[in-house]
Amino acid sequence: MQLLLLSSSRAHNSDYLAPYMDWLSGHLSGIDELLFIPYAGVTVSYNDYLQQVASALTPLSVKVKGLHQCQSPQKAIADAQAIAVGGGNTFQLLHKLYQQDIVHLIEQRVTSGVPYIGWSAGSNIAGATIRTTNDMPIVEPASFNALNLLPLQLNPHYSDYKPEGFHGETRDMRLAEFMQLNPQTPIIALPEGTALKCNGDELTLLGKDGGYLFKGGAKTAIAENSDLSHFLDNSPPTLKRRGINYTEKS
Repeated sequence: MQLLLLSSSRAHNSDYLAPYMDWLSGHLSGIDELLFIPYAGVTVSYNDYLQQVASALTPLSVKVKGLHQCQSPQKAIADAQAIAVGGGNTFQLLHKLYQQDIVHLIEQRVTSGVPYIGWSAGSNIAGATIRTTNDMPIVEPASFNALNLLPLQLNPHYSDYKPEGFHGETRDMRLAEFMQLNPQTPIIALPEGTALKCNGDELTLLGKDGGYLFKGGAKTAIAENSDLSHFLDNSPPTLKRRGINYTEKS
């Protein structure tokens, strides 16, 4: 597989996708057309979303086509040279993918070598399920099971910031709840400006700010360029790749 999973579309006050141009350029080497899936967008039109992504990728000289403009989503996925999935609401994104019956097809194409790029929600669905997304469940997808390209959970936009006087749950507290019920499932948390890069059987963390591993009640810092390849074989035996239910026994 060839995966580039960005935490976010921006870092700090950057322009859209600007901090990741070197990573994107390398990932799309030899690609002249990219299929973009805008379904996570809720408050932006798909056409506007497509134009935003196409404009940002102009320096790469890659033609960007929107899946929403294709008469047959299945054929578009089957013919795609590379696939990119943008951010927005993870529940809406997965709902649309199940609605069009293309979850398994995307998985097949990407595991067969088609380059995949995701950011935010688009990265979230590359994990086993979307149960560690930050988003509000504004719609109910057919399943929380995602593409399962990586046999772990992802948490893009990770931050441990807690405003003074704030009494709601922090991100760490939410992830602690997940770990309590799923102690054997690893979660890789990606601060903005970082990414996961998968090339075949190699998995690497990109970005100077590093990331974090949450597993078994513990939080561990992950340094830039850390080799995380051992996680690729960490698939829980009770994970049903396409089923409706996900069950793990501790």
